[in-house]
Amino acid sequence: MIEGHGDDLYSYGGKIKYNFSSNIFSGVDHSRLTNYMASFGMGLDSYPEPNVISLEEKLAGCLGVNRDNVMVSNGATEAIYMIAHSFKNDRSAVVIPSFSEYEDACVMYDHDVEYVTSIDDMPDDVSVVWLCNPNNPTGKVYPKGRLMEVIESNKDITFVIDQAYADYTVCPVVSDSEAVKDGNVLLLGSFTKRFSVPGLRVGYMVGDKDLVRRVKSYRLPWSVGGPAMAGAKYLIDHITDYTIDVNGLHCEALRLADEFFRLGISVEPTDCNFILCKLPVGCASELKDYLALKHGILIRDASNFRGLDSAYFRVAAQTQDANDILISAVKEWITL
Repeated sequence: MIEGHGDDLYSYGGKIKYNFSSNIFSGVDHSRLTNYMASFGMGLDSYPEPNVISLEEKLAGCLGVNRDNVMVSNGATEAIYMIAHSFKNDRSAVVIPSFSEYEDACVMYDHDVEYVTSIDDMPDDVSVVWLCNPNNPTGKVYPKGRLMEVIESNKDITFVIDQAYADYTVCPVVSDSEAVKDGNVLLLGSFTKRFSVPGLRVGYMVGDKDLVRRVKSYRLPWSVGGPAMAGAKYLIDHITDYTIDVNGLHCEALRLADEFFRLGISVEPTDCNFILCKLPVGCASELKDYLALKHGILIRDASNFRGLDSAYFRVAAQTQDANDILISAVKEWITL
């Protein structure tokens, strides 16, 4: 799905002032990063490394695993498609509702896809299970103990666990070292979410070296450009400058949920910084356009997630002041 992921500021001609559509905190100061990249010269006058080795080495050191256990990709989405390619014609299970690219990648590479709503409903004869943890769009984290039980009791299945939002929850999740040790886990991470740099397009995968080698065999040369590599290395070296107020954002997400509930909007329980909401009447697309065009507020129309309908939307908590503006604008629309 090329379109329909949200964060589509480009569709509104510069009208957006408050972005709740992407599940990241948008108030990060990137001035030092952009100054560094400008002084670096963006790496435009030479080819980057075709296989991203130096960045994989630096990232592996940061994660506490060996380089053979890491693959850097052009965003986590590229890794998703490479994994699907490496299991071409196999049978996959996708836990829904969730990120649409798992399904799209499987369809592209001729997987037989089955959809389940729980990790406890494991279908027979699947080669790959795809799940998001914390889950997008619900914000829920799978109980780690139960998830590890399922992984360890199904060693013939490869579990692709997208933990792009792991830095936005205090709930325990699968660690990089556990993914390597288990041998049947491919753990996805994202610079986009950790550092709030969706335009940089750097993601990564961690897992058993044989699994990682299998997926890497489908990587195209120069899939990660020089500017992206330089920016990613800078972010790793300055990781302590990028702290996420996990508890504060979660509290704001819960406050948004309480205020929406008072307006008659249903809200799913969340373990992180974003919430999935369901309107009592009307369509999320109508609310989205109203907020964008009248208030410069962008939300995520969640109706295109498999298993959801036109009443669903998703928002990620921002600053208290911005959240108050969102609450007021949604209340205005509800009372029209």
